[in-house]
Amino acid sequence: MDKRLFGEVIGKYLFGVLALTLLLFVPAGTLKYWNAWLLMGILFIPMLIAGIVLMIKNPELLRKRLNAKEKEAQQRSVLLFGGLMFVGGFVVAGLDYRFQWLVLPKWLVILSAVIFLFAYLLYAEVLRENTYLSRTVEVQQGQKVIDTGLYGIVRHPMYTSTVLLFLSMPLVLGSLFSFVIFLIYPIIMVKRIKNEEQVLEEGLAGYTEYKKSIKYRVIPFIW
Repeated sequence: MDKRLFGEVIGKYLFGVLALTLLLFVPAGTLKYWNAWLLMGILFIPMLIAGIVLMIKNPELLRKRLNAKEKEAQQRSVLLFGGLMFVGGFVVAGLDYRFQWLVLPKWLVILSAVIFLFAYLLYAEVLRENTYLSRTVEVQQGQKVIDTGLYGIVRHPMYTSTVLLFLSMPLVLGSLFSFVIFLIYPIIMVKRIKNEEQVLEEGLAGYTEYKKSIKYRVIPFIW
């Protein structure tokens, strides 16, 4: 086992748990925010399992997923806006719970949790199909076009899963106001995809032909 990689994984995992705890429970003013506990459970337990599996079976892919240093200037701005979206959305969700601005029904919260877990499974399948799946926009040495499985349906199934993940998060937290903030994500995603496809067309052999054969980017029959 790569001890350095293991240390990096544990460090980022614990930082994520701590950051989300502070962003949710401090604005909520209580630890009795059950929606926050629900989100943390369905987020961090599968994340831990996926991290262990990748550490054992594909540490190189795990290393790529941990690297968030973008080379593309456009992508750095996308990450900045994405980070602000998360901070703002989580803080508003906590405040929404504290002041009970608008209480969403429990059935919607539970349904959103189910959608979130489905999106997690979708994300895991994308990781299984595409070992070139870096967090940064780049063309890797020896990279080939993946056109089977989910990639035979849409060109960017990872973004399909993240749309479901990020839009279900605020509903799991029971906050419609937070959901409005998270609606920024599809806009950010569109900008990221357009730049990513430009990079892939310029540097990845066969990607132009792949674009012609697979019409939809993220959602079949829509976009």
